[in-house]
Amino acid sequence: MRILLTGANGVMGRATIPALQNAGHQVVGLVRSPSAARLVQSAGATAIHGDVLDRDSLMKAMRGCDAVINFATQVPVGVRAMLPGSLTRINRIRTVGAGVVADAAIESGVGLMVQQSLSHIYVARGDEWIDESTPIDVTMVTEPLTVAEHHAQRVEEAGGVTVRLRYGLICGDDPNSQFLVRRARKRRPIGLGDPDSWMHVVHPLDVGTSAVAALGAPSGAYNVGAEPLKRVDYVNAIARAAGHSEGRFFRRWLFSVTADKLELLARSQRVTSQRFMDLAGWKPVRPVLTPEWFRG
Repeated sequence: MRILLTGANGVMGRATIPALQNAGHQVVGLVRSPSAARLVQSAGATAIHGDVLDRDSLMKAMRGCDAVINFATQVPVGVRAMLPGSLTRINRIRTVGAGVVADAAIESGVGLMVQQSLSHIYVARGDEWIDESTPIDVTMVTEPLTVAEHHAQRVEEAGGVTVRLRYGLICGDDPNSQFLVRRARKRRPIGLGDPDSWMHVVHPLDVGTSAVAALGAPSGAYNVGAEPLKRVDYVNAIARAAGHSEGRFFRRWLFSVTADKLELLARSQRVTSQRFMDLAGWKPVRPVLTPEWFRG
């Protein structure tokens, strides 16, 4: 298949290009800058300049493509994530950009759209398991994700296939994880929420393999990630990667300052990816989080 990949030079895109190529697919990477184009081309993909907010450039990029994987994001990292307006760009990519991608796919006759989403949108369930039937909690922060999923579903309504991948927190050589490793190295707090609560995580390599598996999956929403783990184990894994035995948690008062953003990241979510394994034949390359995930 010839596949248009948005966000091709990002964390998810860089993991997805080789996975698609290894599966025999041709990759066209949508980029916004010369440096991004060079990065995508060095990975062996074809780079095309465009933007998910620009219909004309998307229509041009989709010519001859069989599928589009919409992995365009712009995640704020570190202190910047707590600043007012830090989610403006990524929210626009999801609320507007995903719609432009879907419209372009429908008009171009691209019959398969894979849309990135997050498992954070589910309600907190404590120790109970969460699957795709679990209710979604729509808040100011999660609404753009649900809007993006609804945009993508229009491809299905037009007679195509839409696969929505609800990822856990990406953990590995990504900027956010490495920011936390640097904090842990200095013995600064990195943990949010209840240490005994559950987390859903995913390694970048498994983002790539999941994109390949999604190309053969039935329409629907799927959770994608490693085995869930307790938040204290996540924090300690980062600490060990930074050279310490245990990590530290932020104090609770921080939630009163940026509650809308942090609440999403602190929900107790014991998420299973079994449905995607059963229906798409996917298995995680990194099924259990370890300190090695953060060491490159």
